[in-house]
Amino acid sequence: MAPTGRAALLAALGSLPVGLLAPSWTGILAVDGAVALACACDVALAAPVRRLGLSRTGDTSVRLGEPAEVTLTVTNTSRRPLRARVRDAWPPSSWRPGTEQDASRHTLTVPPGERRRLTTRLRPTRRGDRIADRVTLRSYGPLGLYARQGSHRVPWTVRVLPPFTSRKHLPSKLARLRELDGRTSLLTRGEGTEFDSLREYVPGDDTRSIDWRATARQSTVAVRTWRPERDRHLLLVLDTGRTSAGRVGDAPRLDAAMDAALLLAALASRAGDRVDLLAYDRRVRALVQGKASGELLPALVDAMAPLEPELVETDSRGLSAAALRSAPRRSLIVLFTGLESAPLEEGLFPVLSTLTDRHTVLIASVADPHIAGMAASRGSTEAVYSAAAGAQAEAERHRVAARLTRHGVHVVDALPDELAPALADTYLALKAAGKL
Repeated sequence: MAPTGRAALLAALGSLPVGLLAPSWTGILAVDGAVALACACDVALAAPVRRLGLSRTGDTSVRLGEPAEVTLTVTNTSRRPLRARVRDAWPPSSWRPGTEQDASRHTLTVPPGERRRLTTRLRPTRRGDRIADRVTLRSYGPLGLYARQGSHRVPWTVRVLPPFTSRKHLPSKLARLRELDGRTSLLTRGEGTEFDSLREYVPGDDTRSIDWRATARQSTVAVRTWRPERDRHLLLVLDTGRTSAGRVGDAPRLDAAMDAALLLAALASRAGDRVDLLAYDRRVRALVQGKASGELLPALVDAMAPLEPELVETDSRGLSAAALRSAPRRSLIVLFTGLESAPLEEGLFPVLSTLTDRHTVLIASVADPHIAGMAASRGSTEAVYSAAAGAQAEAERHRVAARLTRHGVHVVDALPDELAPALADTYLALKAAGKL
């Protein structure tokens, strides 16, 4: 009951004859009748809820961890003033735990024929689409004794994009790319297969780069310089099967793979290469192809946002076939998957040759920091057993990585925070060596 409503009710009861307030059936009935009459009048004077006009404006996308604002406009089309409490319901992951109560509930007053705006501030804790639920309004009368309540569906969707935390590494990787591309003054130039220019020999240059014909025409020794190839094709393949659901820290492996894929895509597009994306488990979950450099990152983050790990075993034959369809010419295929022995033995190894025969294959895998912590633990009997288990798990991953290397596959196995820069360095090394 609102304070004004209580004060008005006490004033009304105080004006009743003393006899009616005596502890008798007649007095009790009189008081109950007065209260019932006050409630009936109060609800009759409350603005109707069903006739309200509601609409939304605001953000439609936001990066994970950043705030978003959605504005709800309430229009009072009735002849009575609206005094209401409003609950703007969204999925629980739209806020940090414990903040939903304050963020989703509002109080407003709207005179007849006017409108008011309410702003709901979201801070999503998970990727994907956050779809607004019902807006529930409780309209009070002037005494605050009784209320009308109803709900409206006001559709709105906020897409929560991957955070791309590894973008902090992009400036340093681009500087290394400029060195390889010959855009900065260095004693040595990037290796590659496309001839760039001639320059004077300096100590430390590879003697195999000496151009003897040019040297014979001048008084100094001339060496050939090369620049990395451009317009190469990269296909980023996200394995969204059950192994991608394993949590490393506070997020699934798939999220760390996405972050590394975004850094590699940003770097490769700046290098003049074409980048496509394929997400697959038993069917194609996302496909991005043929995007220009300026459109690539927005298209990738939009395609990655709704992806979730599927608790099914990945169909490796289907994944291989989909990758070959997406990369008809020789390409660098970067497969983000796990290095667990059993899934690879039964799935990827039997079809690996179909990929390596036609493409350069690089496997990027997210290592579990908890396993690394176990392997380094000491100090007690329990810690020693944990260290032995952790060391055994790491040794198994190394054996799998070594076997993949023997099949001609490049392997990057790193912790979540280290995977993105390590993958970018491997890409630059392959580009410098002319292996793309």
